[in-house]
Amino acid sequence: MKKFTIVVLLFLLILSGCSSDAKNNSKQPGETSLKSDWKEITAQAKGSKVNFFMWGGDEGINRYIDEWVAPLVKEQYGIEVKRYPMDATEFINKLMTEKRANKKSGEMDVLWVNGENFKIAKQQELLLGPFTSKLPNFNQFVDTKSNDINYDFGFPTEGYEAPWGKVQFVFAYDANKISNPPKSIAELKEWVKKNPGKFTYPAPPDFTGSAFIRHVLHEESKDYNAYLNGYNEALIKADADQVWNALNELEPFLWREGKSYPQSISQLEQLYKNGEVWMTMGYDEANASNLIKSGEFPTSTKTFVFDQGTLSNTHFLAIPYNAPNPNGALILINTLLSPSAQMKKMELEYWGENMSLSVDRLSEKDKKTMDAIDRGPATLTQQELSSHRIPEIGAEYVQWLERGWMKNVAND
Repeated sequence: MKKFTIVVLLFLLILSGCSSDAKNNSKQPGETSLKSDWKEITAQAKGSKVNFFMWGGDEGINRYIDEWVAPLVKEQYGIEVKRYPMDATEFINKLMTEKRANKKSGEMDVLWVNGENFKIAKQQELLLGPFTSKLPNFNQFVDTKSNDINYDFGFPTEGYEAPWGKVQFVFAYDANKISNPPKSIAELKEWVKKNPGKFTYPAPPDFTGSAFIRHVLHEESKDYNAYLNGYNEALIKADADQVWNALNELEPFLWREGKSYPQSISQLEQLYKNGEVWMTMGYDEANASNLIKSGEFPTSTKTFVFDQGTLSNTHFLAIPYNAPNPNGALILINTLLSPSAQMKKMELEYWGENMSLSVDRLSEKDKKTMDAIDRGPATLTQQELSSHRIPEIGAEYVQWLERGWMKNVAND
């Protein structure tokens, strides 16, 4: 009887161990990180490798990660940062596939994502979070009450992504060819008619082309602020005819008479470099200065914003639900939110874009350092930009406008 009892107890212990193992194996790698303090996170991340998946289409941004960020993180934490160039749509699709396959540990640690891709990822439970409250630099330097931090294209972030940078839409032009650039959609229509073939915009759903038609909405709508209160299809339908009318009025006077459009910002910039069009545009206020520096744009290039403003946008970093190294991911994101990393990113040598941190929260020394940064000859002053910012609308409106453009402009 005693021998039987021992056997039963051993059997129960084995079952208990298996149950415990199964329970532990069911956990995502990031669950522990979200419950750890910063000291524990730092200790666990030491000597690890972080896989950073991000858009790789800009050499300056790539060099910023490879030449400045990666060595810094290696020196400070012994963490290796490996950059993987991939468009956001691709890695979101990859995550969805892994989620369906119940893959507990994937390959991606940090993602550069925002807008509709973030919304999809959050709604499909593809992200680890909320995590931003874990980051010392987020808590110290980010304006956590700001709408452009708490909302991403009208969708609440709720700590599932950390703000990496801010950009503002500007128009670039050749001052040797244009002495007085248009400062509104109405003035643009008049300018295009007087200078046929010298203006165009990328075809939506290209990001830049899609943003251009939102500027038309901003100036043609009865109440643009109404678009910031959640999706209302009746609202967009009421303003849509004005948008399509304005774009169709432009079309015959565009490059190639509007019979074809550039398919990307790169193609539009190439037309500008070739002198085929006299204006370009984009969601990066320092891009023109960067391209002047590299010799790709003429030195006579200047930038401008509309009198009623241009769209401003915050872009973010997130962590996948199945990140293999969530501790390292938190360390990397926190480093990228440090004042030194944010100011280095502002330099034209690498990127030139604006920081995501609140200037008011910087030290006096950092404020002076930031003020001394040369953002290039074509970059507007911070005061000019900040006084002409308009917020982004919800992703549902963006998609509705893109579909409507295909039907009412491209195929009209």
